[in-house]
Amino acid sequence: MLGLDFLAAWVTSAHSRARGRVSERGDVPGWVMVTVMSAILVVAILGVFEPQIKAAIGNALDSVTNSK
Repeated sequence: MLGLDFLAAWVTSAHSRARGRVSERGDVPGWVMVTVMSAILVVAILGVFEPQIKAAIGNALDSVTNSK
């Protein structure tokens, strides 16, 4: 009998949790927001510091290729 009571409680709990999720259906998940904000941050940094980033990468590659 204990097993059936546990199963009934679990099914009821799962059903109520699933019903609660319906109200959040239109919300943007956290990982989507983090991804979009990261992309915006990268574009903003590249827009401001593009010449400096290109120079730094070029210097780093030159120092590696000329070290032989």
